[in-house]
Amino acid sequence: MYYVAMKDHDIGRNLATEQYLMNNVDFDEPLVLFYYEEPSIIVGRNQNTLEEINADYVREHHITVTRRLSGGGAVYHDLGNLCFSFVVDSDSQEFGDFKTFTKPIIDALHAMGATTATVSGRNDLLVDGKKFSGNAMYSRNGKTFSHGTLMLNVDLDVVPHALTVPTDKIASKGIKSVRSRVTNLRPYLAPEYQAITVPEFRDTLLKKLFKVDDLAEIADKAYQVTPEQQKAIDKIYEDYYANWDWVYGKSPEFTVKRRQHFDMGTIDARLLVADGHIQQIKFYGDFFGSGDVHDVETALTGLRYDHDTVAEKLGTLDLNTYFTGIAPADITKLITD
Repeated sequence: MYYVAMKDHDIGRNLATEQYLMNNVDFDEPLVLFYYEEPSIIVGRNQNTLEEINADYVREHHITVTRRLSGGGAVYHDLGNLCFSFVVDSDSQEFGDFKTFTKPIIDALHAMGATTATVSGRNDLLVDGKKFSGNAMYSRNGKTFSHGTLMLNVDLDVVPHALTVPTDKIASKGIKSVRSRVTNLRPYLAPEYQAITVPEFRDTLLKKLFKVDDLAEIADKAYQVTPEQQKAIDKIYEDYYANWDWVYGKSPEFTVKRRQHFDMGTIDARLLVADGHIQQIKFYGDFFGSGDVHDVETALTGLRYDHDTVAEKLGTLDLNTYFTGIAPADITKLITD
């Protein structure tokens, strides 16, 4: 087995590296990758991004949002979470067989004192009955990767805020995430690991996976990305993980209902969004205005459905003519958050 311990803390660049190595490098042995990143949300391939995230909270707290190639539900990462990924030939593993992929991780955790860690259901890892890892899988061109999370010391206070969306506001055919009771691993580890950092956790797992006492013993198994490969990885990053159309525009068609009462009246906005763009929008309510609100509807139709794009367009209109006494920022927030 080869391994890569990624140095970047950008989830998009790490996913791009994983994608490149899977699709473009032929390994004569399996590959395992470890990486961890700044606060981010990664939605599954078949999900509606806006249906999974609290867009207002995410924007205010500068949380990166991206979409991965594999299915499954949305997950929150921060620097207290370690990600792992196994890349193998497809004919060596049955697609969907998460237990085989995660068994080496479970065995290593048992050796570190987390003796109640188990594989549960389809793709979760539990400790003391609580989830600390979600896993997803993707297969293409004869290769399969199975990647998962290991919540060592994640800020759990952020999770319900970043991933909670009122269920009555967005309706789509996207695959919904199933929320589970989650926990961090650190309290379940043996005393000597109670203060372990994420890099130390990664290196300990590597040593247990390779059954060595020092990583210097497996220096020949550490794969290094070349400068030329890095250029190709950067291209994948721009085309996918930093690309708004991939992250948001690939969401299934969905409808949005936003209703809010202001001092000067109530606005009820109804939208149809497809391919990440506003296909239809209609305003209802008892608000006042001397202009025809249809002008605003026409101006917004066809736009990318995100906060900044809508705010920019609304900034070109005299909104007080249509929604008298209601601040433009409040109208933007009503439509997009």
